[in-house]
Amino acid sequence: MADFQQHESIATLHRLADRSIESLADELFDYSRRRPIALIIPALYSELQGPALGNIVDEIAKVNYIDEIIVGIDRADEAQFADARQFFSRLPQRTRLLWNDGPRLRKIDEVLADRVLAPTESGKGRNVWYCLGYFLASGRCENVALHDADILTYDQGLLARLLYPILHPTFGYSFSKGYYYRAGEGPSGRLNGRVVRLLVTPLLRALRATIGEHDYLRYLGAFRYPLAGEFAMKLDMTRSIRIPSDWGLEIGVLSEVYRIYQGRRICQVDLCGRYDHKHQDLSLEDANAGLHKMSRDIAKAIYRKLAIDGTTLGTEIFRTVKAVYYRNALDLVSHYRNDATFNGFDFDLHAEETAVELFASAIMEAGDEFLNDPMGTPFIPNWSRVQSAVPDVLGQLYDAVELDNA
Repeated sequence: MADFQQHESIATLHRLADRSIESLADELFDYSRRRPIALIIPALYSELQGPALGNIVDEIAKVNYIDEIIVGIDRADEAQFADARQFFSRLPQRTRLLWNDGPRLRKIDEVLADRVLAPTESGKGRNVWYCLGYFLASGRCENVALHDADILTYDQGLLARLLYPILHPTFGYSFSKGYYYRAGEGPSGRLNGRVVRLLVTPLLRALRATIGEHDYLRYLGAFRYPLAGEFAMKLDMTRSIRIPSDWGLEIGVLSEVYRIYQGRRICQVDLCGRYDHKHQDLSLEDANAGLHKMSRDIAKAIYRKLAIDGTTLGTEIFRTVKAVYYRNALDLVSHYRNDATFNGFDFDLHAEETAVELFASAIMEAGDEFLNDPMGTPFIPNWSRVQSAVPDVLGQLYDAVELDNA
């Protein structure tokens, strides 16, 4: 993806040259001595047996500029948490695992729930939120990166490129977002990233065509891969950012960054040549699973932000958006088919158009859900608010994690 294109107000850092990872890592090591770095990895216990996480741990073990690694473990019983501790024990960095389903963290969750401050649903958003809480409680680092545990194409260069923009002393960025293209392996692979290609991009175009130009829509449209799970930020943001608890996590985080910085101090960076990970099912029959639920949550996250900024939304607007979306999405399918053929990839036209039809329905479903509960929000309160209500909560969280890891 090497070019010179700068997208709207978001700075884009391209991989224009084959700069060595050693060169980046040497600089990061120097910077990290003054401004230490933490890495957060939210994970399901089942991912320990998957094809990606073992290689991720092996690559991270080679990195000398990370001071602390925080791993959130979901869906683990006591024996499985002990297994997870053994799995990550080969990391040379200070490593702490959050046993999110363990009795100590559940007790803290109950205290926060009594004050209506706890996450209301389980999942990646809840996991990330508690990991950020421990990052603040630990107090060891001034910068934090986050990436998923299912990246099949992971190497340490991804982490170095993600962190470099916020660590460089003259760049001035406080938030770095990764981008890449998603495709299967081999000469006859296929284009992945269906939700970005077939939902987010045509939906943003449809909204701009329907409600007119809007700074927030231009902002989202400037990101080459807005649903990338890789981002890095400085300490000051972690206290004030609100984390969504549903599938709208990545869009919600970008919305929060927009609220805080309005495009300033934000960049996106080309992380790798090709990215592959564990794929979600389309879930045609179950609206509460897979990409079906993800697409609704993403659309609602966008609608909520538009409403907060003063845009009036209603059933007729959503019907128009759906119609414009559908035409835009089908046009894009044609472009993607040609692009795939040009690169020797397989392309399933029926599967692509089936996804478009599902996403078109999801746009209306999300609109109905938004209108039925316009005040509803999946955002978990930020840690500044939680500390105000429960002043010793970070101390409790720190002690619980230390005891679980003892």
